[in-house]
Amino acid sequence: MTVPEKLLSLRQLMVHQKIDACIIPSADPHLSEYPASHWKSRAWLSGFTGSAGTVVVTARKAGLWTDSRYFIQAEAQLDGSGIELFKAGLPETPDYRNWLLAELAENAVIGIDGFVFSAGEVADLTTCFAKKTIALKADFTPFDSLWDDRPVIPNDPLFVLPESFTGAGAHQKISRTLKALHDAGANATMLGSLDMIAWLFNIRGNDVAFNPVAIAYAWVSEKETVLFVNPNKLTPETKDYLYQEGIVIAEYEKILSYISHLTDDNKVLVTPAKINSRICEAIPKSCATITAAVHPVDQLKSIKNPIEIAGFRNAMKKDGIALVRFQRWLEQALTDGKQVTELDICTKLREYRSLQPGYVEDSFETIAGYGAHGAIVHYGVTPESNATLRREGLVLVDSGAHYFDGTTDITRTYALGHISEAMKRDYTLTLKGHISLALACFPKGTVGTQLDILARKSLWEDGLNYLHGTGHGIGHVLNVHEGPQSIRMDYNPTALAPGMITSNEPGVYRANEYGIRIENLVLTVPYQTTPFGEFYRFETLTLCPIDTRPIIHSLLSAAELRWLNDYHRQVYEQLSPELTTSEQIWLKEKTYEL
Repeated sequence: MTVPEKLLSLRQLMVHQKIDACIIPSADPHLSEYPASHWKSRAWLSGFTGSAGTVVVTARKAGLWTDSRYFIQAEAQLDGSGIELFKAGLPETPDYRNWLLAELAENAVIGIDGFVFSAGEVADLTTCFAKKTIALKADFTPFDSLWDDRPVIPNDPLFVLPESFTGAGAHQKISRTLKALHDAGANATMLGSLDMIAWLFNIRGNDVAFNPVAIAYAWVSEKETVLFVNPNKLTPETKDYLYQEGIVIAEYEKILSYISHLTDDNKVLVTPAKINSRICEAIPKSCATITAAVHPVDQLKSIKNPIEIAGFRNAMKKDGIALVRFQRWLEQALTDGKQVTELDICTKLREYRSLQPGYVEDSFETIAGYGAHGAIVHYGVTPESNATLRREGLVLVDSGAHYFDGTTDITRTYALGHISEAMKRDYTLTLKGHISLALACFPKGTVGTQLDILARKSLWEDGLNYLHGTGHGIGHVLNVHEGPQSIRMDYNPTALAPGMITSNEPGVYRANEYGIRIENLVLTVPYQTTPFGEFYRFETLTLCPIDTRPIIHSLLSAAELRWLNDYHRQVYEQLSPELTTSEQIWLKEKTYEL
């Protein structure tokens, strides 16, 4: 069916069930950023394939709300669909809730699937729509009948990530979780986030592209710890490991029944933003429910232990070697007059990374945007959009990988030949912001929002800005986007703490012209203790040369030049022992002192 035909079928179902509007998010029952294909209902209905977005459908109108990363992509993919693009985050764009309040009459009914909305979202929606006595029907599941060729729920086997990589057994992590629950006044918790479950039980899977997680729920309490998972996903070795760690196995579909039969001595901690509404509603009213803005497992997971940190360092070396070989190949291919496309970049990066020991898979879909495509923040190349590179302009390459010992995420912007003075200035200002954040020293208790200005100041002074976040947490052989910490303009109360690994990625994007982003991963480490308290700083972990060709040297301060030279010296010292003689010569040229 075409998108207009799908909308017609959906509206007919809405009329049958007496629903005046419906809201379709991008989530699954585990509120994942990247859901498995079975739950990509919003993409199936609208044709918009970006990772973030919400579709709202009424009897006569339909709209899609998405953020600045996807404005250009969404405009192209929604063309002719009958779905209007609403650019979320812009002053003139109404929130979809306020839009619905304006569109719907009093006593209208809005349908949602409570399994793909968090408990916090449903509470907020209920409060919002009560202003106009609009009811929320949370059991509307239209895609069960509309989506004929809907993919099945993934059933791939999961595997155990050994303690030699994780640094702690599942029973140790469960004990730490129980202590954190006790400190919060609880004795039990329900987990729905796949990366939280994977980290806690030291399991990994292949159920979601680029995210090595497995579809499951978990219950953790002083009485028992239960993993709700399709039993066909468990090998004898995995079953044995979980049994030895004291974990009970139950079928995935039994979760609601289990929760609904909890006894009143359970004091259940929930994070409303991290558990779906249907699960939360199933907790008996006789049980005490304790809410937390940040789940203890998320907080524990974000602080990497010494084994995990050592693994990240190993992964950065392997990734750096792969990237050096990739960049050398790219330069040589263009010099030799060979045709190189954006898809070739994706293929070659995967090839070089896959040759490194311990490679698992890419950590996200590679972004290889040449020229105007670089301005699409989360550009995904297709055979139809695949651009051929020329020996001029800029190409933005954002890529990463999972290795058994760590996860990487790096962005470099390369000059392919002649570039304009405007490109050079934008590039240098972006680099200044990157360096400023990399050099940050800050007191204990500092949150990412307080540091975000460091990456933007040079850009703001030139009338430039970017609308995405400056930094996100990184999972250990897990989701490449991980909380609870972040560095962004929007306020996040989670303080940066030693052991957290976060990205540093300012950028500039000029629509229909070019994009620039420079990204490294940084580790928060202790810096010094003074009469004024404890102070932390960032240690840059990523090992890969930054292209110096677009830099306007006069715009960099002495401190910024010193950082860049020190960084390149470290890159060469760390990577050169693993390279051939010719590769060492190439890297020496790329890391020369400015």
